[in-house]
Amino acid sequence: MIRVASYNMRKAIGTDRRRNPERIIQVLCEIDADVIALQEADRRFGERLSALPAHLLEEHSPYRALTLPHRTGGIGWHGNAILVRRDVGMSHCEALHIPSLEPRGAVAAELDVRGTPLRVVGMHLDLSGLWRRRQSRAIIHHVEHRPKLPTVMMGDLNEWTPQGGCLRDFGHHFTFAPTGRSFHARRQVAALDRIMFAGLELVGCGVHLSAASRKASDHLPIWADFASTG
Repeated sequence: MIRVASYNMRKAIGTDRRRNPERIIQVLCEIDADVIALQEADRRFGERLSALPAHLLEEHSPYRALTLPHRTGGIGWHGNAILVRRDVGMSHCEALHIPSLEPRGAVAAELDVRGTPLRVVGMHLDLSGLWRRRQSRAIIHHVEHRPKLPTVMMGDLNEWTPQGGCLRDFGHHFTFAPTGRSFHARRQVAALDRIMFAGLELVGCGVHLSAASRKASDHLPIWADFASTG
């Protein structure tokens, strides 16, 4: 069994408007996933430092951030980062340069999770529907030109329509896990965060609700459990 999760952590700024990375780490530990795609993991301006200090991750969680082949001052690419348990192996990791109107990006990794190969793509798409569709097509094109692997795509798609826009593009290639509404953390009105998959069997999925997750960010984390079909 493999558990993945996606979390827009809003640079560790909670619904109480306080920056509290320890609270984010508490939520990550509650989810207990093998692989986590983070959005807004780095601060937006200045040196773009990580909103999750490395020493906190090391001392208070079972996770490490995958190292991307560039230096940004943070742990991600335009805020996108991938965390894995320390026993998860990695053979490839890269930042994806996608069409964008504002600073947006995606990250991809090819992993070994307890003997199961897995590709993970984390993303945070544009607020503009036109640019979201360009971005979704660029990400799909990238995956199609990599070696065939069981694949999970996840992140904040910023898509409010239930079936249109970039969801239609992704839906031609991937199955959506019915995780549920993750935004806003105080009142769940939209499923902006999504998990999509191919080559895996979905066992369970949902939105992670806890006292900490209600306060840690304006988004709630989503998760999915998979069994390999290989």
